[in-house]
Amino acid sequence: MATYSPKASEIERSWHLVDAEGMVLGRLATEVATLLRGKHKPTFAPHIDTGDHVVIVNADKVVLTAGKRDSKLVYRHSGYPGGLRTETYGSKMARRADQAVRDTIRGMLPKTRLGRAQIRKLKVYAGPTHPHAAQKPQPFAIEHARAR
Repeated sequence: MATYSPKASEIERSWHLVDAEGMVLGRLATEVATLLRGKHKPTFAPHIDTGDHVVIVNADKVVLTAGKRDSKLVYRHSGYPGGLRTETYGSKMARRADQAVRDTIRGMLPKTRLGRAQIRKLKVYAGPTHPHAAQKPQPFAIEHARAR
């Protein structure tokens, strides 16, 4: 039996709306990365982008557990010698909460052109509103990601 490989015409993409209020960042990121990759579909293929679009709202109300907001560091490098910059998750969340959530999810995707195509289907907003109402995103509940 031949291995199934989905064709571009067979891929159906849906839109999911995730409310991140009160969710743990890491658990939210793994579920969203699964949706973006398409691993929740029976037609998943690791070499083809079969994932769905995801809209995340209330990114500024995401939770980090065990004091990680003040102790866990975010690193970035300018590319020049001595260009390593560090910042705590708390300060990054205060400055750009949507970018902090996006970067966390991006780290869970492939580091190839496939991963770059998948991250383009992610829309993150710090507040409760988003401009994607015309796409009719379906609410996606991630119950085990809620902080207790």
